Amino acid sequence: MSKSELTSGDFTAATEPFRLFAEWLKDATQSEPNDPNALALALATVDETGMPNVRMVLLKDFDEQGFVFYTNYESQKGREILSSEKAAMCFHWKSLRRQIRVRGPVEKVTDAEADAYYQSRPRGSRIGAWASKQSRPLESRFALEKAVAEYTARFAIGEIPRPDYWSGFRINPTYIEFWHDRPFRLHDRLIFKRDTPDVPWTTQKFYP
Repeated sequence: MSKSELTSGDFTAATEPFRLFAEWLKDATQSEPNDPNALALALATVDETGMPNVRMVLLKDFDEQGFVFYTNYESQKGREILSSEKAAMCFHWKSLRRQIRVRGPVEKVTDAEADAYYQSRPRGSRIGAWASKQSRPLESRFALEKAVAEYTARFAIGEIPRPDYWSGFRINPTYIEFWHDRPFRLHDRLIFKRDTPDVPWTTQKFYP
């Protein structure tokens, strides 16, 4: 039986969302043809007027505390998250006909977490974090390449320090929905909800 033919009994009886997420992520790493890590997700935020923004980012870590990604805090998404302290994300694995939606408050990761991840990145990516004024107007491609060259020379020897404005966020979810495609649009939907991140989950099935 293929993954897309799994019956509702394979997941809608689950009582803990992070273990189920780990199982679905493992399946996706084996099935997604265009993303070996299966970690691309749509991240939604809102600006000061309430207008939403959405873009693709990469999940870098997850555990029972939440879902972690990294960015420039001075970027559009960084500013919007720091202002609202809330965000939503959506994973879609087309080959499995599965989707996971996550919503909740957002907190900064610790400096130690950010430092460890930053130093694990390729050297060029660490240089890029210094050279790119993310989400701000760029006068020319040459200006970006010049900045890359300047920081490459500046950090030619030794470790490249993490910029103060570059770090990570953790969505500590209060809502996680697991969705699985079924024939005739009679999909399975399993919802995990809690009022705050420090209370137990409740589960509920939704109509498709």
